[in-house]
Amino acid sequence: YPEHQVVGMPALSPTMTQGNVGQWQKSVGDRIEPGDVLVEIETDKAQMDFEFQEEGYLAQILAPTGSKDLGIDSPIAVIVEDAADVSAFADFSLDAAKSAAAPAAEAPSAPDAAAAPAQAAPSQPTPAAAAAPAAGDGSRIFASPLAKTLAKEKGVDLAQIEGSGPRGRVIKADIERFVASGAAKAAAAAAPKAVAAAAPKAAAAAAPAPAVAGVGFTDIPLTNMRKVIAKRLTEAKSTIPHYYLQQSIAMDNVNKLRQSLNTAANGAYKLSVNDFVIKAAASALRDVPDVNSSWQGEFIRQNHHADIAVAAATPAGLITPIVKTCDAKGLKAISSDVRDLVTRARANKLKPEEFQGGSFTISNLG
Repeated sequence: YPEHQVVGMPALSPTMTQGNVGQWQKSVGDRIEPGDVLVEIETDKAQMDFEFQEEGYLAQILAPTGSKDLGIDSPIAVIVEDAADVSAFADFSLDAAKSAAAPAAEAPSAPDAAAAPAQAAPSQPTPAAAAAPAAGDGSRIFASPLAKTLAKEKGVDLAQIEGSGPRGRVIKADIERFVASGAAKAAAAAAPKAVAAAAPKAAAAAAPAPAVAGVGFTDIPLTNMRKVIAKRLTEAKSTIPHYYLQQSIAMDNVNKLRQSLNTAANGAYKLSVNDFVIKAAASALRDVPDVNSSWQGEFIRQNHHADIAVAAATPAGLITPIVKTCDAKGLKAISSDVRDLVTRARANKLKPEEFQGGSFTISNLG
């Protein structure tokens, strides 16, 4: 077959392990531009558009609409660079796609053969550059065919480029950005300094990291004491029986306020008891920010806002859409957001960021 790219089932969210194929937005032979929607992908929680990030032509659809429970990277389509190559893939099968996607088993044989002369003459020093396989031709780099061709034309080493395509694949746009920024020349000039700089970088990595502020959160490095406490608490949770305290709260005043506000709204909106609970939780998280945190393995992430996840039942099961920045919103805005999110959740239309990453969860009170 002509040079081509086998497209696998994309991971459209951090927790996605498999997906169903929805409606294809492109037909065989159609031209694809970066950012075009190739196909709709259905997960257990949402339906999302798969936007392809490279140029080419759709040569074959390997997973038709309705294909279910395909694992991540399972072949779903074939893309070629030249429209004239599309017809060559009319009989391209799924078995051929799997073979093309699998790494060649004999690839390690070349380095083994090259290592033999070094064993025969151990007295000669080994050049530092030989420690890594040459990547000037892009043969061992995860890159699109078009990116490899362009890299050769521009004299760019693909190993120096961080790919922005699916699963880190180097695409044409990455090469163009690299060349336009002048980074190619800078990378060549910096190569002799790489070995000398390795030791200082390793020493710096061992030093304690300061707190890192991001958009909407601050990451706080863990002390050894915090790590030990976390370990002990985890052991206690799994080995010691627990019981839970419950408290009854009189909601008479809340119900009166709710009824009064709904009457004043005159049908413009309708507040639920859950809206009041969401607002109360958000206010508490604002007053006690340490609770508005999550354990991230090597650090604690303290959120700057209260993003409340609200349990909602859908035909596919329970999902927790997130009402963002509840601490800065009033009851009317919270109620409107909840209704919108729940409606779209039941229609399987939520985006991943709308049901992942909440800082606190509330079960629906009915």
